[in-house]
Amino acid sequence: MEKKPHFVRREFLPREVPSIPLALLLAAVLLLNALLYLYLNKFYISLGRVETDHGLCPFGHFKFGTVKNCSPWLSCEAINREVRKLKCVGEGAVKKVFLSEWKEKKVVLSQLTNSELKEDFLHGLKMLKALQSKHVVRLLGYCEQQFTILTEYHPLGSLRSLNETLHIPKYKSMNTWHRRLMLAIDYVSVIRYLHSSPLGTLVMCDSNDLDKVLSQYLLTSDFHVLVNDLDALPLVNRSAGRLVKCGHRELQGEFVAPEQRWPYGEDVPFEDDLMPPYDEKTDIWKIPDVSNFFLGHVEGSDIVRLHLFDIHAACKKKDPAERPSAQEVLDTYRKVLTLLIQEAAMPGTREML
Repeated sequence: MEKKPHFVRREFLPREVPSIPLALLLAAVLLLNALLYLYLNKFYISLGRVETDHGLCPFGHFKFGTVKNCSPWLSCEAINREVRKLKCVGEGAVKKVFLSEWKEKKVVLSQLTNSELKEDFLHGLKMLKALQSKHVVRLLGYCEQQFTILTEYHPLGSLRSLNETLHIPKYKSMNTWHRRLMLAIDYVSVIRYLHSSPLGTLVMCDSNDLDKVLSQYLLTSDFHVLVNDLDALPLVNRSAGRLVKCGHRELQGEFVAPEQRWPYGEDVPFEDDLMPPYDEKTDIWKIPDVSNFFLGHVEGSDIVRLHLFDIHAACKKKDPAERPSAQEVLDTYRKVLTLLIQEAAMPGTREML
C-alpha cells in the first residue's frame, strides 16, 4: 500500500510588521521634512528681508553688479557728463526711455516728453526716491531741472514679454508651475509693500487693464519682479477720510474693480465730481487676473489654481471691505507653495505609512 503524504499542520500567526524598516521610513520622512523646512525657511528669509535693503547702501546711495562700494545718486552734472544715450527703447504718455551707458554699464535714462505732465513725472521721482527697496527698481540718479531719471537696466524688460522670455531656450527650465508661482508671490509682495509703505497706503493706479499692469513691472535676470513705474501712486488715509480716484476719466471693463466703475448707470452721463472715491482694495480685485497670467498653462498650473481658488474668490468680492488684505493673499500664496513643494518632494508618503 502506498503511504499517503503526511502533511504537517502549521499555525499561521499574524505577520508582524518589521519595526526597523518602518522606523527607517519615518526617519527618512522626518529628514526630508527638515531639509524642506530649511529650504523654505531660507526662501522666505530672502522674501522677507529688510524692505529697505537695496544693496545695503544708505539712503541716497546705490550699488549694483559686482561693485562693492556704494556711490551717491548721480547729479545733473554727473548724468550730463558720464551717461551716454544708446537708443530709445520705449515711450509712454509721460516719458521717453533710453537704453544708455554709464561707466561701461547698461543703464536706463527716462526723460519727460510732455510738459503738461511734469507733475506726474516729479511724483514718480518722489515715489522712486522714497520707496527704494528690494521691490522697486534701483535708482541711480536724477535731475529735476532737466526732468531726467537714471535707473538700473534689466535686459529681460517688462512682464509683458514673460511668456516669450520663458520660451527662449536659455530660460525654458524656468517655465514651471513652481517658478511661475514664485513670480506671482513676488507680484503680491510688491502690492503688500505698497499698501504698507513708509509713506502710508499707496494704490497702484496705472492698472486699468492687464497689459497696463504688466508694463509697470520688470523681470530681473534672476527671475524676480520689480515695480518700475510709480507715476500714479495716490495715498489712502482712512483716519483723515482720504480715499482715491485713479484719474478723472470713466473706467470700464471687468478688469477694474466694481467700485472703480460709474455707479449711476448709462442714463446718467459720467461726471468726475460725482464719482465716489475708493481705497487700496481695488488692487486686491486685480490679483487673480494678474496671477492667472503668471501661472500660464504649464504642467501643474491648474493644480496651483485649484489651491488658490478660495483666496481668489475672496479677492473678487463685490464689497471691497470683504476682500482680504494683500498680506493675507501673500500668506496664502506662500502656504500653497509650501504645500505643493512638500507634495512634490514626498509623493505617496501617506500611502506608504
